[in-house]
Amino acid sequence: MAKIKLNPSPTFDAVVNIPVPGSDPVPVCFTFKHRTRTQVREWFEAAIDAEDVQTILDIATGWELDDEFSKANISALCENYAGAPRAVLQVYLDELRGARTKN
Repeated sequence: MAKIKLNPSPTFDAVVNIPVPGSDPVPVCFTFKHRTRTQVREWFEAAIDAEDVQTILDIATGWELDDEFSKANISALCENYAGAPRAVLQVYLDELRGARTKN
């Protein structure tokens, strides 16, 4: 039987399906920062008016792309794939809530 750790790892990996215009979504594995329920609430309230790039920097520490995880490359992702910021944020929040969807 699996056991839960009361102090979870500070990061976790999750796959985000990045919407690609005219094609199927492309799965990209992101490494996300774990937050407690209180930390998520405080961060979310502060992040309401944040730019997409800053939001992704606030919630993730890396990705499995050939390109470096940097502010400039996150900006390029957001510019070139308009649905990416929402997809990244949605997966992050779903993972924290434990609301995985079945494939």
